[in-house]
Amino acid sequence: MQARSVAVNCSMSPGARGASICSSTASTASRQARSAVRPVAIMAVTGPDFVALQVRDLERSARFYTEQLGLRRAPASPPGAVVLATEPVPYAVREPMVDLDAAPRLGWGVALWPKADGIDTLHDGLAKHGVTIVTPPFDGPFGRTFAFADPDGYVITLHG
Repeated sequence: MQARSVAVNCSMSPGARGASICSSTASTASRQARSAVRPVAIMAVTGPDFVALQVRDLERSARFYTEQLGLRRAPASPPGAVVLATEPVPYAVREPMVDLDAAPRLGWGVALWPKADGIDTLHDGLAKHGVTIVTPPFDGPFGRTFAFADPDGYVITLHG
């Protein structure tokens, strides 16, 4: 049995609003069978449409986001989740689909940057309630900014 590898190359198609053209070539480990695959037009991804964090205690996390950050629950949520009425992208906390305790740190490598008004007031209120502040308020490229850890340890960065 010969091992196969595939290389994919994509480029924007001139005048094709958001579409790109991709072509791939497949080759064997012995480099004997190299063949080109015809180009395929791929529509571009438009951006995040839904964000959900898996949490250990659904109601505790829902209360944190509603009581500490002032978010509102959406009128409907699927079983095992609480969807929050955020815009432009809905945000939810949900029961875990994996063993969260097996991960050394939840959300490592993921950056969530919700926009908010009153950054310093939010910071002060969270600190007063014992929420872990990861980065104190500072003026950055997105305005006034700070980061905190939610009840499960996810780092959330708020900016103005």
